[in-house]
Amino acid sequence: GMSVRDIQETLQELYGVEVSPATLSAITDKVWELVEAWQNRVLANVYPIIYLDAIHIKLRREGKVENIAVYTVLGVDVEGHRDVLGHWVGEGQETSNFWLSVITDLQTRGVKDIFIACMDGLSGFKEAVLAVFPQTQIQRCVIHQIRNSLKYITWTDRKAFMIDLKEVYQAATRESAEAHLRQLDEKWGDKYAIAIRSWQNNWEDLSTF
Repeated sequence: GMSVRDIQETLQELYGVEVSPATLSAITDKVWELVEAWQNRVLANVYPIIYLDAIHIKLRREGKVENIAVYTVLGVDVEGHRDVLGHWVGEGQETSNFWLSVITDLQTRGVKDIFIACMDGLSGFKEAVLAVFPQTQIQRCVIHQIRNSLKYITWTDRKAFMIDLKEVYQAATRESAEAHLRQLDEKWGDKYAIAIRSWQNNWEDLSTF
């Protein structure tokens, strides 16, 4: 969202470097070719794990500063190497419809299968992934889930509640985690039914790993 003049002034202010607008334009034009090549590069056929999340930034567009979601996908390939598959600048706040276009773009660029997709609980997000890659297992972000749960817990109970909750999400096996989830419900269910029900309702997606 910055003009060449904006960039020139920023470089001068931050680093004391004087660069002419013509030079900045030439550099931008050269770099943009590399950016477009990176954005459109062919991806691997299979990614065992991908992480999908949006970063919210302030972006200047047509003279106005707006809060914009930048959609980011990090992939882990079959050899365990991590690679940022792309950044997509959206329109306004994060939406599942835009995620559908991002995931479709991954498919267009060569991705045929994803084993596990890690994401937050944005409404419609899971359905967007499964619409393109129906065999993918969904892993809902445990950090987001914990934060959402704590909204319903009073400050006086949070420490004790978290001790019990850790037994759930840090369990070594699914069976152990489910046993601890039942214990959590028995101990806290009457007082914090909404927080615990959220774990129960989303358990399939929380317990993938």
